[in-house]
Amino acid sequence: MLSASTRLKLQAIVSRIGSGDAVTLGERIYLQKFADRDRTVADWLRQARRRQQASTGDHLDRLMAELDLGDPEPGPPFRPDPEDPGDLGDWFGQAPDWLRRS
Repeated sequence: MLSASTRLKLQAIVSRIGSGDAVTLGERIYLQKFADRDRTVADWLRQARRRQQASTGDHLDRLMAELDLGDPEPGPPFRPDPEDPGDLGDWFGQAPDWLRRS
């Protein structure tokens, strides 16, 4: 449970991220510490990143942000080695977080 002052501080940082304003590394670390432990804070951060992405993107990016679809920070797709597929456990062990949780 967050105290009122902590919640307001976190929401101020999240608001600046969403609007594309400058956020210091210390503030990002502080916010991420809470996002790792509190699902609500993680959702605030994800939505702020989506707002930031939608403000700089095209119509499709805005639609994806409004529908809360996809990853707000897309990375390279996971592709196992086609020559040596290996063990299924090894494959899932190298997979991104979203795939390992399922």
